[in-house]
Amino acid sequence: MSEEYEVPEQLYYTKEHEWVSVSDNTATVGITDYAQKSLHEVVYVELPEVGRELTQGEVMGSVESVKAVSDIYAPVSGKVVEVNEKLLDEPETLNNDPYGEGWIAKIELTNFEEDKKKLLTAEQYRNLLKEL
Repeated sequence: MSEEYEVPEQLYYTKEHEWVSVSDNTATVGITDYAQKSLHEVVYVELPEVGRELTQGEVMGSVESVKAVSDIYAPVSGKVVEVNEKLLDEPETLNNDPYGEGWIAKIELTNFEEDKKKLLTAEQYRNLLKEL
């Protein structure tokens, strides 16, 4: 791996390069530093609909860059309770701050204990990146 990627310790990750932060019964979801660097310049974000019920692994939206369109997969199951509408006008926020202002959606968790079994820790995600 020629490039270093930011992988915050306190988050969970998916093999598809989404991250999850859990507080109480709500998960905040976004794409990782690796994902935004791979996409390069993000030009459009398709957000999930508020109120939509998601199953872990289901496509919940997409990110379009000058290079490609990539699906965003729900890292956890639950109901979308909030989306980051700022991304509609400023999709480049995903590139500038993927773990902060660039969050995509907040999901009210339905079965996190079960979902967690399929998520990666920061260390596991870093190991995955080394294989790419």
